[in-house]
This record gives sequence, C-alpha cells and structure tokens, in this order.
Amino acid sequence: MGTQARIARELNINRMLVNGGEAQELQRRIDFIKHTLRQSGCQALVLGISGGVDSLTAGRLCQRAVEQLRNEDYDACFIAMRLPYKTQADERDAQASLDFIAPDVIETLNIAACVDGLMGNLAAANASAEHIDFIKGNVKARARMMAQYAVANLHNGLVVGTDHGAEALMGFFTKFGDGACDLAPLSGLTKTQVRLLAAALGGPEHLVAKPPTADLEELAPGKLDELAYGCSYDEIDAYLMGEAVSERVRGIVESAYLKTAHKRALPFTPT
Repeated sequence: MGTQARIARELNINRMLVNGGEAQELQRRIDFIKHTLRQSGCQALVLGISGGVDSLTAGRLCQRAVEQLRNEDYDACFIAMRLPYKTQADERDAQASLDFIAPDVIETLNIAACVDGLMGNLAAANASAEHIDFIKGNVKARARMMAQYAVANLHNGLVVGTDHGAEALMGFFTKFGDGACDLAPLSGLTKTQVRLLAAALGGPEHLVAKPPTADLEELAPGKLDELAYGCSYDEIDAYLMGEAVSERVRGIVESAYLKTAHKRALPFTPT
C-alpha cells in the first residue's frame, strides 16, 4: 500500500461521500453524537462557535442530535459558546452561524483576562516577537478549550471538537487546545465534504464558502489556513481522496503528517 492510501486509511477518510449521499451521512454522524452522549450518561454537548464552516456544521449536527434525543425521551441540550479574545473581527459571521444553528443555549466567555494574565507572567524576555505571538496563539486555543470544559463540567456535558481529515493530515490544530475534545463528529471528512454537509444542512452560503482561518496570530490577523499550509484545501483534499497531485503538494502534506504525528498520538510512555 502506498503512502497516500495508507495515510487516508489511518485518518479514516470517507472516499465514498460525494454529491448525493449527504442525507445518509448526516444522519450517520447525528446517530454517532446521540450514541456517544447516551453511552456517557451525560446530558449536554458543548461547542465553541467561531463563524467558520467547521463549527457551523458540527454545531448544527449537535443541535439536531439533542432534538432527536429529546423526542426519544432522553434529556439533552446543546450549549454553543462564544469565546472571543477581546473583540473578534468576524463577530458578524459568528452571530450568523449561531442564528443558523439555533442552539438551546448560548454562553459567552471572553478569554482575554485568562490569556493576558498568563502571558504577562511568562518569562520570555529573550524571545522574538514572532515566537511570543505563536505562543500566545496556542494559549488562546487552550484557554478556549479550558472554558468549554468548565461549562461542560457545570452542565454534565461533553465537549465537541471540529477536527476533520484535512486538518488532521496537516496537524493544523493546537495540541490540548482545539485538538482536545470528547467527540469529533467531523472526523474522516475532507474540507470539501464538510462544505458539502454544511450546504445539505442549509447553512448560509457565505459561511459555507468562507475561506478558513485559525485567526490566532496578532502579527498576521486573519491569516488564511492555506497560506500557512503552502497549498490549498482542494489540493489537500485531492491527496486524501487518492487523486493525482503534484510532487510539491505531496511533499508538503506528507512532511506535515510526519512532523505532526505527536499531535495525533497518545502521550509517549516507556515500553
């Protein structure tokens, strides 16, 4: 088995999902959410909503899951969280996403005091501005996840993640930040497939097609994911779907997959 096929298998990429199979795939993932919540004995799902297509899709799946559970006489609710650092530039998109998702509960926790307090006590006088900016971006992601787990603990809930196949391939998430969660209902999807499901759910077109950005860096606000990758999501998705890609793209994605293997693994232990 070649490297391309092996990586796709390791990430459980669903190469069968194309136009026409959205309804079945949506219900399969809703059933996964329902089963996970029931098996846990918990009663709430918690997810941060950013204004991007990933949290839009995962959020709507969660809301549909808890509505179905309530119809099955299982007490469940979905808590959507806004977790801005001070003021979010694309707050309008986040609010539009919440309007579409229509969650049971919306909670807002601003992470600025937490992040600034920690960074203000970090002894990093000799670090470059770029290095500090990188560290702070990861602190933001981890503060957001800490806030989600605090709310989940308060409401006997599980934290939902938005990681999908393309991000997993590139290791484009913060370890123990947005990469930490109890369930990841978008796992195994390419970015194209996430958009396909978002459209099938009826998501607003401007959010479904919105160029993705982690928006964690203050020296490069709104930096697009694809600029960080050095290749496009279409090229990443083509690789995951077993299509022909250039040697440049193959080199970028396979190098990223190897370099970020630790992010997808359990902690190292002596054997």
